[in-house]
Amino acid sequence: MIFNQWPWLYWAEKSPTEIALITENRQYCWHQLVVKINAIAAYFQRQLFAPQQMTLMLRGKNSLSMLLSQLALLQLGARILPLNPQLPESTVTELTASLAIDYMIDFTEEPLFLPHVKSLDYRAVITKSPNFQDEVTIAVPFMPLLPATLILTSGSTGLAKAVVHNIAAHLNSAKGLLALLPFQREDCWLLSLPLFHVSGQGIVWRWLFRGARLAIKATNSLPDALQQCSHASLVPTQLWRLLQIKNVEQKPSLQHVLLGGAMIPNELVAAAKQHRIRCWLGYGMTETASTVCAKQADSGKGVGLPLSGKSLRLVNSEIHIQADSLALGYWWQGKVLPFALVNGWFASRDKGAFAQGEWQILGRLDNQFFSGGEGIQPEDIEAILNSHPDIKQSFIIPMADKEYGHRPVAVIESDNQQLLTSLNQWLKNRLAAFQRPIAYYLLPRMLIENAGIKLSRHNIKQWLLQHHNDDNKRV
Repeated sequence: MIFNQWPWLYWAEKSPTEIALITENRQYCWHQLVVKINAIAAYFQRQLFAPQQMTLMLRGKNSLSMLLSQLALLQLGARILPLNPQLPESTVTELTASLAIDYMIDFTEEPLFLPHVKSLDYRAVITKSPNFQDEVTIAVPFMPLLPATLILTSGSTGLAKAVVHNIAAHLNSAKGLLALLPFQREDCWLLSLPLFHVSGQGIVWRWLFRGARLAIKATNSLPDALQQCSHASLVPTQLWRLLQIKNVEQKPSLQHVLLGGAMIPNELVAAAKQHRIRCWLGYGMTETASTVCAKQADSGKGVGLPLSGKSLRLVNSEIHIQADSLALGYWWQGKVLPFALVNGWFASRDKGAFAQGEWQILGRLDNQFFSGGEGIQPEDIEAILNSHPDIKQSFIIPMADKEYGHRPVAVIESDNQQLLTSLNQWLKNRLAAFQRPIAYYLLPRMLIENAGIKLSRHNIKQWLLQHHNDDNKRV
């Protein structure tokens, strides 16, 4: 599909009465959706002097209001930056200055008011039900190559970078994955990941590319949210819990799950298959507008092959990427700073290999450290730890050591409070001596709750530096 207008306007012309969006309370067809978007766009246009020159920050969790505001602002030609509402005010202040943010729209119950950034109120138009007979069409010409979205990276150190994508990149990302993963017009994908993360945006643009259905629900109950949904993006723990539901009425209507965020056990894939759910996994990053490799989950350790429009190569064990979904660069002080490409290839900083007919991701080159002259890739140790039945996820953090340079320390998420004392024995025949952590810590709940979609190694290390002298946790 090649669009010559905003995708939602295209589908409103082609299939006006087909269902486009599902919430807890109602369904919207494409015509009704566009009427709402147009009304919001008209409202914003009256408040903004020149939307095409504006960069707006949208702070909040997923909601119908935030999604419709994103689409309305894009339709006006503005640039939008969805923002994690859990980021501290000091970080938000720094971001608004470094990114030259013009306006902020706050969708939270506790809005931030920054003195140097104008606030834009959305409630007046969102809460008003537009008269479907009194239609307005507010849109700038569809220019899919101009900067449109800014998405913060989950960088491990320093202030996160804002990756700039155009609409073409998002649509090309969707096109590549949907050439492999079945997603038809009558299917419905749950918006289960935040709009401020590239994976959440990926769901939105797959919906818009296919002209299918999107579900956006405020409930905290995943089984309830998944009612009427055929597709979802989940982490393995969520899928495990869904498969354990006994009540037939609560069982979701899932057919396809795109898994991410952790090692995917073969037992989970087999259990899902018994429930007629196909599991998929992939590899991608913010800079490539989400997925560049994908496959149906199997017993292999890889992430499959490049999707349509994407290519991978190895340079000194580092994965380099060419993609029609590659971002324009990073946004800084109101301008695009293009990537420093190597002959047209983007250096991912991911360590990889091509083995057994597919690509394998071995970890971040930035994460590697040395201990007593031995190179340690944290992801190697984490993969072993994550295979323990009581461990949900783990992080290996290098801690300075006078004799060895650095030693590995493990921070794990587990419901088993007694696990720490037995892990070293469990790892004895699974890891070399230099790879075995010298201490184990339980991941604090506050870091999990404030993480958004992905935990920052930098934040874990900062927490660890304050607690590493607790002798009770050492092996």
